Amino acid sequence: MSTSTDSRTNQHRAPLVHNAATRMQTDYQTLRFSYQRPPDFGQSSYAHYPVVVVGAGPVGLVTAIDLARQGLQVVLLDDDDCLSGGSRALCYAKRTLEVLDRLGCGDRVVDKGVSWNVGKVFFRDEPVYQFNLLPEEGHHRPAFVNLQQYYLEGYLHECASSYPNLDIRWKSKVTQLENSDTKANITVTTPEGNYTLSADYVIAADGARSPVRGMLNLESKGRIFQDRFLIADVKMKAPFPAERWFWFDPPFHPNQSVLLHREADDVWRIDFQLGWDADPELEKTPERVIPRVRALLGDDVEFDLEWVSVYTFACMRMEKFRHGRVIFAGDAAHGVSPFGARGANSGVQDADNLGWKLGLVLRGEAPVSLLDTYGVEREYAADENILNSTRATDFITPKSAISRVFRDAVLSLSKHHAFAQKLVNSGRLSTPSTYLNSPLNTPDLDSFAGRMCPGAPIADAPVVTANGERHWFLQQVGDRFTTVLFTDAYSPAIEMPETMVLQVLPAGASTSPHANVVVDVDGLLAARFDARPGTTYLLRPDQHVAARWREFDPIRVTAAWRRASGQELKH
Repeated sequence: MSTSTDSRTNQHRAPLVHNAATRMQTDYQTLRFSYQRPPDFGQSSYAHYPVVVVGAGPVGLVTAIDLARQGLQVVLLDDDDCLSGGSRALCYAKRTLEVLDRLGCGDRVVDKGVSWNVGKVFFRDEPVYQFNLLPEEGHHRPAFVNLQQYYLEGYLHECASSYPNLDIRWKSKVTQLENSDTKANITVTTPEGNYTLSADYVIAADGARSPVRGMLNLESKGRIFQDRFLIADVKMKAPFPAERWFWFDPPFHPNQSVLLHREADDVWRIDFQLGWDADPELEKTPERVIPRVRALLGDDVEFDLEWVSVYTFACMRMEKFRHGRVIFAGDAAHGVSPFGARGANSGVQDADNLGWKLGLVLRGEAPVSLLDTYGVEREYAADENILNSTRATDFITPKSAISRVFRDAVLSLSKHHAFAQKLVNSGRLSTPSTYLNSPLNTPDLDSFAGRMCPGAPIADAPVVTANGERHWFLQQVGDRFTTVLFTDAYSPAIEMPETMVLQVLPAGASTSPHANVVVDVDGLLAARFDARPGTTYLLRPDQHVAARWREFDPIRVTAAWRRASGQELKH
């Protein structure tokens, strides 16, 4: 089997029509994908692929699409024949939306979903304060978009299905995996029997219970919190705004907490704290759920239950995310409590971090040791998410009388005192990690202000391109190494063999007819990057800063590129 893109069409995948009319009619909750016999079935020897991804949830789909876009032959295995049910991972953060933009799915998610920036906190029967997660103008995407997970998976599946080098195989369960120094051998169980294949690398994105993790005798360790929450997806027409509302000890659910989010299709997500002694199966029955919802909404509001689930808080992670030829991502590698929307968002950022590195390694453009930096960076991010999630859980569900007294005092004070508002924790909402200590960073030689330090995800801002149209900065840098030069005037002599060069002209400058030149039309880009003429940034393919300087020096840029692409790592 070829290890690069070939001309073969994927005739073994369940066909889908991708025109706009069909998309509008698709019911992603009932959609089923038929099993198709794979080309490897019944072969006497292993078919070999560069990458096999296990799990067709958001993280597996994003990973597979990212690698397919780079021209790699990818097999995506899933043991089911459908998309997820219920809202599940509901809140997609700005950084995740930017990753989806890069893959070509961002507009669909934003157009269908519910955008929001504002959150409100209530204590008992009154509001105590509100916050705006994106108070400044000049950003392409909102702080968050709420959208049921099956829509996201459906959009990603349709995107994935457009790549002939990405083979999606449903009803294909990985039942055995052998991890050697040179490859991974996989046994796949299907409705018509078993077959085997091998891969240079396996990406395990198979969820919190990760069968792949069990096959390698690995485990995820951490803390399980003694509390349970009920999720109810309720379809209704309500006048509530598109905001995040969180109640502590409300009169309609005393001594507990409640979270309310708006979703697409007039569906509302309500999370009710139940307590550790609650019977999960009993609490999912309509006889228990409906009275709780009526207590919140009132007797006059008509609604229908769409989906109900009960979950337990847990903050867990594997010690290492990479194990030879097998790399873990998403919930398979780490898990957090739902408050803060750190689960799916951090999983998509895992995929964003891994995709370009694995692509370089498989194309022979970087040493295998570059993959170790996936672990360094994303294990750090997981620890950051777990810390924030643990603190939020401890505040939301105090386990001692003194902790409860402290929490209630903070909530009471927060109505009138800013210092107390900073202590309120209804879930610190997901933000992308800055890889401050990454071995891929080139340390600063010059002084800068602001957040765009080496390791940071880059900020967006409006720009005008060569054709005079207004676009966004992130759309111009794409997913490749990019040297960004802030300059007073376009220079045709500036080229870098290793990276694309994007020249940024200041606000007020005339539009340039040249490609890879933009105008910082509102001056926001220079402000966010603390830039002046000569300021230079090297950006990674995942749109994180690799290095920055006050003057353009091609020798320094090349050295920083070598470092960021893993050339200087020990082989």
